[in-house]
Amino acid sequence: MKNFTFMRLSLWVYLAIFFAYLLGPLVIMSATAFNSPSFPRMTPWECLTFEWFSALFQDERILNGIWNSILVGAGTVVLSVAMGLAGALMLTQIWPKLRATYYTVIIAPILIPGVVLGISTLVFWDRINRMLGLGADSFLSNGLFLTIIGQSTFIASYCMLVLVARLQRYDIALTEAALDLGATHAQAFRKVLLPFMRPAIASAAVLAFLASFENYNTTTFTFGEYPTLTIELAQKVRYGITPAISALAFIIVVLTVFAALFNEASIRRKQLVAEARKKATVEELESGKLRLPGFLSSNAAAVALVVVACVTVAVVGTATVYSPQQCIANVQEQKRLETEERIQELRRQRELRRQQLQEQQGEAPEPTAPSTGSGNNSGFGGVFAPGSLSGEGEAEPEAEQAPQGNNSGFGNVFDPNALSGDGEDSGSGN
Repeated sequence: MKNFTFMRLSLWVYLAIFFAYLLGPLVIMSATAFNSPSFPRMTPWECLTFEWFSALFQDERILNGIWNSILVGAGTVVLSVAMGLAGALMLTQIWPKLRATYYTVIIAPILIPGVVLGISTLVFWDRINRMLGLGADSFLSNGLFLTIIGQSTFIASYCMLVLVARLQRYDIALTEAALDLGATHAQAFRKVLLPFMRPAIASAAVLAFLASFENYNTTTFTFGEYPTLTIELAQKVRYGITPAISALAFIIVVLTVFAALFNEASIRRKQLVAEARKKATVEELESGKLRLPGFLSSNAAAVALVVVACVTVAVVGTATVYSPQQCIANVQEQKRLETEERIQELRRQRELRRQQLQEQQGEAPEPTAPSTGSGNNSGFGGVFAPGSLSGEGEAEPEAEQAPQGNNSGFGNVFDPNALSGDGEDSGSGN
């Protein structure tokens, strides 16, 4: 019994540590979006503010990056899901001895680094563009096209894995029955296979969009004039970040939680409806008077979804009327007083150390400033004397002045008065 209790306690401790490690950074980063300092930090807490959300929506580069990411994600979803579905159908219908080889070829892009995929995509389509004789502004050199192609090369493999898992549970006899009843292959695919694959297609589309939205390694070589959100964030981090990025992270986390709760609530709702139909009588089913459970009854995900929605509305309403200016002014005044106290403390410590040094030296008087005599004891010819440039120093003895004779070997061409004619004649012989 004690061992069982210890195992349960250990399991709960492990789960707590695991989720703290997994979700802790997200919680801390989300909290920094509501703190007033210009650098994202959670402690020390200063003032509650919503100004970083306003700064986020005023940042044109971030908004442009989000829009480009949505465009790239939509194109990647269409291309990747189509290629993934084609690859999954091909894998189930190919000759069994070739399935292992075909599967390896399809999965290979997942194992290739994104940097290699980005460079190869850029080089390959540049060569195609030159072979076709198109200019540098053609669609083959467009950053949006290259990014979608580059990301789809490996995201399609993820989509294929999701679709293959669903396709393995499909009964091929359903398609054969549709063909026997006179349906064409296109009709059998559209009316029999496609409805069965719809949940897997939706899952693959969500996976493709998320993988495209957060991709950086491949996009950094292909984006051109269409930088995505990850590219913009990477460029901003190089020059220092602000809590506006934390505000963006908080919005993404809230949207993710909202979508997850909505999906879970919908699944639970369908389960409750199915159970209610099983327990219903024939009269209730025929009359259409079946009592269905409410949206919130026995649905914890729906309750959590409503709570999250209410909290979001309350936060948005508070942000429209709350002003942190007075709190920020008080914090700045407090910081100024603390800075002055530190300066005074440093001055007292420096004065105390000076007094202790004088006591150790036997209370010797403070040394006076050294005299600036005309003697040259530095070894540099008095060039560092205070009056050497202003002419305030004493004049050098005439014996130390440079002679006016021509001893340089250049015929007085460097004499300051040689060009103006104010100096003495250099001699009639010259």
